[in-house]
Formats: sequence, C-alpha cells, structure tokens
Amino acid sequence: MTAPGSTLLEDRYGTKPKRASRRTYWVIGAIALVVSGVVAWIGYQNLGTPAIETQVTNFANLPDDRMRMTFDVTRDTPEEPAVCIVRVRVLDGSEGGRKEVYIPPGAGTMTMTTVVTSSGEPVTADVFGCSYQVPAYLSKHMPPSG
Repeated sequence: MTAPGSTLLEDRYGTKPKRASRRTYWVIGAIALVVSGVVAWIGYQNLGTPAIETQVTNFANLPDDRMRMTFDVTRDTPEEPAVCIVRVRVLDGSEGGRKEVYIPPGAGTMTMTTVVTSSGEPVTADVFGCSYQVPAYLSKHMPPSG
C-alpha cells in the first residue's frame, strides 16, 4: 500500500530522474580535455614567443619631417628573408609615416637602419610588426623592371 499522497507527489514532480552512467562522465571528461588542449595550443600559437623579435635602438629627427631609426632583428630561422614594417608617430600620437624594410637572410641579430618620411614632425619611431612573407616587390631576386 502506498502513502496517501505519494501518487499526487509523483504527478506533480515526476519520478526521480535517471542518473547518468559512468561512461557518459568519461566521454564528457575526454571531450573537455581535448577542447582545452586545442584552446591551449591556439593560445600558444597566437600569444607565444614571436618568430621575429625586434628592438628599436635609436631614432633621430632629420630635416624635412624625416626620421632615421635603427633597430635590431632576431629571427628563429635566420636563413629566411623577412620584412618589417616600421613607423613614425607625430606629437598627437597618430601615425605620421610607415615603411617596409627588407631583412636579408643572415645569422644572429641584425642591425637595420632606415629613414622614414612623415606627414608631420615625427617624435618617435617603432616597429609595427615583422613577417617571413616578403612581398615580391621587396625581394632581392626580382629582375629589374623598365
């Protein structure tokens, strides 16, 4: 015999839900482990040590709103050519000019010097970024045109 209100409680709240099997917990755990591994790998690729590291060592104003800058480049594969985008900034912080600089293959840290023309009086210079994807027009292996 059942208690007088037990069928009423089952109608109102339902029966006790089935508990998930142990296998379900293992599958969910394995999926979570794989997903977290993928997220960690993507984070390392995007936020890890860059393949090309740079450091501005010197910059100086020149006449006619130009700036000479010197920077060091260290690559993880120095036998490959690279390209770095350098820029100068004017007093309000906006970019006054930029230039692509070809970095030839070479061992160790290379020191590069270039002159960037600005739209106003430049106050600082920095390296915006570097890449191993050198545009064809910067390649030293292109035949001369014209």
